[in-house]
Formats: sequence, structure tokens, C-alpha cells
Amino acid sequence: MEHRLSERVQGKLGLLIYKRGMPVAIGQIRDASRRGVFIATDCSEVQLNQAIEFEFRLPDRQQNPIRKLKAHVVRKTNYGLGVDFDGIENDELTIASLVEWLDRHYLSRQHFSVYHNVPGV
Repeated sequence: MEHRLSERVQGKLGLLIYKRGMPVAIGQIRDASRRGVFIATDCSEVQLNQAIEFEFRLPDRQQNPIRKLKAHVVRKTNYGLGVDFDGIENDELTIASLVEWLDRHYLSRQHFSVYHNVPGV
């Protein structure tokens, strides 16, 4: 049984994955909480326990629509990456905005992939 410290919300939102400041892959946020996200991606550049950054765009935000967060990889599967914000300095308002946006838009038929659609996801 999984024991999560914060509730996850499902959604779809395109993003860019950065490693050492350079973009290395595209992906799509599939669920998020205030503690971390699952990113659907076929990225092979990123390894378990590695620090990454990811950039996403909240389409309906007029001010600062492009946001960036730091995380570390805690799970890697054939379908993507589980990343955690724990112990990493991030803007809590950006995390809250992401979770709230996903929660509000998940049930709508419009799912945004700002960068590209990820094959197979």
C-alpha cells in the first residue's frame, strides 16, 4: 500500500526537462502534488537520484505563464519519471499554481501540450 504525504491530482501538461541547465527531453506531467510530479517521457538522459529542472507553461496565465521547478528523480519507469521536490528550494506558489491548474483543467476535454505530444503517452 502506498502512503502519500499529499494528495495527487491527475492532469496533462507539456514540459521541457533540463539537466545541468540544458534541455534534454520533452514530457508531460501526468499527476502532481505539493511534494512531486510524475512526468511521462521516453527520456533516457536522466538517471535515478539525479537533479533536474523542468519548465512548463500555464496556458491561461497572462503574467509569468512559463514556470520552472527543480526536483530530483526518485523513480524511473518505462513510462517516465517520478520526481520529488523534498529538500530542494522551489517557489511554493509555483508548485501550488501547478497543482491547482491541473486540478481545474483535468476534467475538461482540452489537454495542453505546449511543447510536443510525447509518443505513446
